[in-house]
Amino acid sequence: MALIWSKMSTGLPVEVKTSRGPNEKITHCILDIDIARNNPNALVHEKLENADQWRGTEVSVTIVGNWTTYRAKVIQYMRMMAIITPYAHFSLRFVEDHSDGTTGGRSLFLNYGRRSETMPSPAKEVKHHPSSVDQLLIKQLISELDPGTTLLKFLTRQFTSIDRALALGLLKELGEGFHETMVVKEIDLNKIRQIHRLFQQIRFKAPDGSCLSPAGEYNLRLGIMKELQPMMVSTFADATGVYEGHPFIVEAAVSLGGANVKHGINVFRFANRIPLLFEGGNDVATKTASSIKWSNYKISLNNDRIGVFCSIVSTKIPFKGTGKEYIADDADEIKRSVRRALHQCCVQLKVKLMRKAALKSKAERKKQLIRYVPDVANCLMTFFSNVVSPSESEEMTKQVKTGRISQTTFVEKLTSYVELVDREQMLDGPDESDEVEMIKLCSRGDALSYSPVVLFGPGTDVTSCVRAQFLSSLEMKRV
Repeated sequence: MALIWSKMSTGLPVEVKTSRGPNEKITHCILDIDIARNNPNALVHEKLENADQWRGTEVSVTIVGNWTTYRAKVIQYMRMMAIITPYAHFSLRFVEDHSDGTTGGRSLFLNYGRRSETMPSPAKEVKHHPSSVDQLLIKQLISELDPGTTLLKFLTRQFTSIDRALALGLLKELGEGFHETMVVKEIDLNKIRQIHRLFQQIRFKAPDGSCLSPAGEYNLRLGIMKELQPMMVSTFADATGVYEGHPFIVEAAVSLGGANVKHGINVFRFANRIPLLFEGGNDVATKTASSIKWSNYKISLNNDRIGVFCSIVSTKIPFKGTGKEYIADDADEIKRSVRRALHQCCVQLKVKLMRKAALKSKAERKKQLIRYVPDVANCLMTFFSNVVSPSESEEMTKQVKTGRISQTTFVEKLTSYVELVDREQMLDGPDESDEVEMIKLCSRGDALSYSPVVLFGPGTDVTSCVRAQFLSSLEMKRV
């Protein structure tokens, strides 16, 4: 597309330099294209010495465009390319040249570094699936064969999901005029129509996804983390699906927070790892994301910055319109796959958000307990200093009055206990019980008709925890 646009706007060819490694030579090409016949024309094709041990690919095109109007779209496209291809290192340079030889203030240089060393698995060449072919393709496949090739060999060797047994069954279904020893030169247009009609009526085994090359969950996650730096992100790749005989794979991700992400839903769409920028409102990813009840997953449309990423790879993307800028939601198989993938991402985020909320709640509870430790310690100190207690508490009162137990001691022991309970709750998880346990600081007697009470949280093992950490030094007893 870049070469075609260059030819249409400036008429200049495209220049390509590439090298596979530091010990390999640089291949230098200057390519032109015959737009009417769609034929390439190599003006220059040469090998150059690689003195700098350079590795990579450089493509240079000269085009005419309105930079002021489409600057944001170009930057957005490059950013999305960095997300879907974190294994690539590329840059964009725009230089505003003035007639006097100086550069203007609108000059721009963007650099996108490599984050991943894992390349997507290359696509494998596969045979045509019978459900995906049309009459013209069947005619073309027949014309490429030796005229003496039998129809049985044509069915088993040119199509996937058709073995010999199924091919024999198809010949029987085709009826009169078709037989096992029939050769392809005997097949006319009428017979081609019959074969195509039968292909559309029979449900064949679904093709696998070996002919596809998705980015992968790992690369998609790294690309999002590199470019958006979100608070959290989840990814999911759905199983290979089939639409009109063509396999497809949907990869999705949902992120929360991040740089340069607006509040609400921000949809990033990709088709065969190519960013889609325009007509996003009609796309299956946008409509599916808008129909999700985000509140069910602890996500707020008003307060959260939600990134929705949807990458669809297929041998035939069902684009709508001549611009190929969006995928309509009338392809039910793809629509269901997109919804499943986004649902799984949201479920993952819900677990993370609930865990984060639980940790925040525990931190707040601990903060509140620590806040009242000085007041409780002061009350305990005042109690043991001024109240005449029974004989069971004489030793405790004596230690308080002699200074062996001070207010600092109470603060340390109470703080230690709060820390202990907090650690245990983090290990054990939340307890559904709402009951609390009461510990009397001393037993009631004739001279003392009341006793200070300490409340302990649900599920606390008072015998092992409290006596070991708190009552051992304060000599408190449980009533």
